[in-house]
Amino acid sequence: MDTIQIEPASKALEAIFLEKVGDQPAKKSRGLIYLAWLNSGSREFLTPDLAAWRDDMDLAPSSQVNYLSTVRKAYRDLLKDARFRDLAYEHARKAGAVSPADQKALVDELTIRIQNAIDREAVKVDVVRKQDRSDKDQRRLTRAQAETLLNSPDVSTTKGLRNAAVIALFLCTGIREGELCSLEVRDLRQRIDGELALEIRSGKGNKARLIPYGELSWCLVIVDKWLEVAGIEEGPVFRGFRRDSKTVRPNAITTRSIAHILENYPISIDGEKVVVKPHDCRRTYARRLHDASLKLAAIKQNLGHVRVETTLGYIGELDAKQRRAKAIYSFDLARLEA
Repeated sequence: MDTIQIEPASKALEAIFLEKVGDQPAKKSRGLIYLAWLNSGSREFLTPDLAAWRDDMDLAPSSQVNYLSTVRKAYRDLLKDARFRDLAYEHARKAGAVSPADQKALVDELTIRIQNAIDREAVKVDVVRKQDRSDKDQRRLTRAQAETLLNSPDVSTTKGLRNAAVIALFLCTGIREGELCSLEVRDLRQRIDGELALEIRSGKGNKARLIPYGELSWCLVIVDKWLEVAGIEEGPVFRGFRRDSKTVRPNAITTRSIAHILENYPISIDGEKVVVKPHDCRRTYARRLHDASLKLAAIKQNLGHVRVETTLGYIGELDAKQRRAKAIYSFDLARLEA
């Protein structure tokens, strides 16, 4: 069976594919871009040519990897869906397969060809792996720089107070920007072994965790003041403003809005004005706690990491003073004079 004569994918099949891509904006966008590429060249959805798509992408290799990964996963999930089998059998009948055995053979062959076409080894992307990253790629603020950022918003205004609360919670808990957007008032004061803690009900990978505030619980004073001024008693902690910049919206803030908040407060680093990113605050949290001698395992749990190697990456390379060996052995040097 050298060729498979089969009709172009139906809209129903493409709809199931997009369902498998998911609702996450970035992934949904990749799925739509892929389908648009197929339709622009009358290409066949059921015989994917991901190598051609890769070569047509005007994107950096690292972005190509993400695009290909999204489409591969959507195809894999599609092949497991009973609706795909039903539509594939319908296409097989239209292609002239009369007997059930011929129909099954055609569908099985089609499935195998799709699996082979989306295999990672079949379509590769050359990505330059960095052993070392510059400070611009992964910033970790010093204590003084973090305090400068924290004190930048004008807390005499409602919007400035909210922004200070956002920055304080980032620096004092190390949470991700998506996790901050999802925070509700009830999450701010939970307990773990008697310790006041922030609850993340659904973090990365749907993993819930509790982050003890410890001696950084003062950040709640700022958050509480924001809630009081904004009149928020329940629901989302951080919210946007209407056009008058005074009226608080009922819905939660977005990650894009968080990026805009930090853009308003660039700080000076080595004589250059730098916009701090949410993940810079997360790395700063890890490094500052490490420098304060908190155990690596505790930092790992607070950040919600699965692997300790990931946590070490957030902490970053240590300078010579921090790597200076301790006096863990002793030897009577006077013996050498005997």
